[in-house]
Amino acid sequence: MGTKIGKIAAVVLLVLFSLFSFSDQSDAASSKYVTKGNTTSKVVALTFDDGSDGTNINKILNILSTHKVTATFFLTGSGAEKHPQAIKNIAAKGHQLGNHSYSHPDFKTLTAAQMKSQLDRTETIVKNLTGKTTKPIFRAPYGSVNANVLAGIGAAGYGYTIHWNIDTIDWRGDSATTITNKVVNNIVPGTIVLMHTGAGASGTPAALPNIITKLKAKGYTFVTVSQLLKLPASPPAAGGTTYTVKAGDTMYSIAKRYNTTVAKLAAANNIVNVNLLRVGQVLKIPGTTATQPPATSVKYTVKAGDTLYSIASRYKTTVAKIAATNKITNVNLLRVGQVLVIPR
Repeated sequence: MGTKIGKIAAVVLLVLFSLFSFSDQSDAASSKYVTKGNTTSKVVALTFDDGSDGTNINKILNILSTHKVTATFFLTGSGAEKHPQAIKNIAAKGHQLGNHSYSHPDFKTLTAAQMKSQLDRTETIVKNLTGKTTKPIFRAPYGSVNANVLAGIGAAGYGYTIHWNIDTIDWRGDSATTITNKVVNNIVPGTIVLMHTGAGASGTPAALPNIITKLKAKGYTFVTVSQLLKLPASPPAAGGTTYTVKAGDTMYSIAKRYNTTVAKLAAANNIVNVNLLRVGQVLKIPGTTATQPPATSVKYTVKAGDTLYSIASRYKTTVAKIAATNKITNVNLLRVGQVLVIPR
């Protein structure tokens, strides 16, 4: 009898070991390579790569503010060290931050450890300056990516490697007209536009107002990369988070969304088989408590040029929450003077 019990215990341990081995492998999954959003909605993400000089950052920020557009900035650690106040300004304006390495090397030439060092160094600098994370989005210097790079980036905690489908090539000093036409003439739903903040991209500040105006006239709304991919802009803050499982969710996709691990998520919810989830199941996100802080709200009067995306970004909430609170069925239709209740 004792031998039989011992064998059963050994089998149980083997099964548990297999499950958590699977979790470890999932946690090290490759970063997802993204060139555009998978959508038919007229949304576009303007993205800016910041190098060492950052000459045009404040000009770009002023234009985006004037037109009530939120964008995504991929930051280098070396640039953040050289112009820290400009990086603080980007974060203060509510734009999304992404990681663009520390010193802008070709990641195809780096080991996984070197990739992690580049990313970690930049993350630390940016977080110390702004209090915000660059995770989960990364942009490869020179757009240089292969399977090894995606594996190394994923292992370093960046679930998404963001490429583009419109490259303005503004860094070579093209005119504002050339840059504008390149974007406007090639726009499609879900587009990710690549631009730069440096002195070499001298035509970008002049092109940007025309790009925004012409795309709005075509019916486009401007979103961050996280909004385009329907990701949280940053990891949820401590203090209580739960997640309700939806069709198509996996433990890995949920763990990646909240920058945690499959093993921690399974342990927090007493899940034995990480491959079994049911739609509607409520999961506790590890590191938080199940109790949410009491909700409060404010009111906002819609102004010319406003979109639900820009309003949601301003108040650190989501389009879905604003739409639900105000019973809005078409998120692209707002009227000037409309009073919205903003859930907090």
